[in-house]
Amino acid sequence: MKQMLKVKDIQHICNISRSEAYKLVNSGEFPIVRIGRAIRIPRLKFEEWLQKKQEMVS
Repeated sequence: MKQMLKVKDIQHICNISRSEAYKLVNSGEFPIVRIGRAIRIPRLKFEEWLQKKQEMVS
């Protein structure tokens, strides 16, 4: 399992458009890592954020 996700991974996990994925990644709701122009998202932090969001809905 990958430790770092790409924006494309976030797009598929959340079933959102590419532009919405970039808005979400740049929203500051979870940490990101920039490597040059590339954006990576720590899987564990994203999964924690997603779990909290799902609990809020339930």
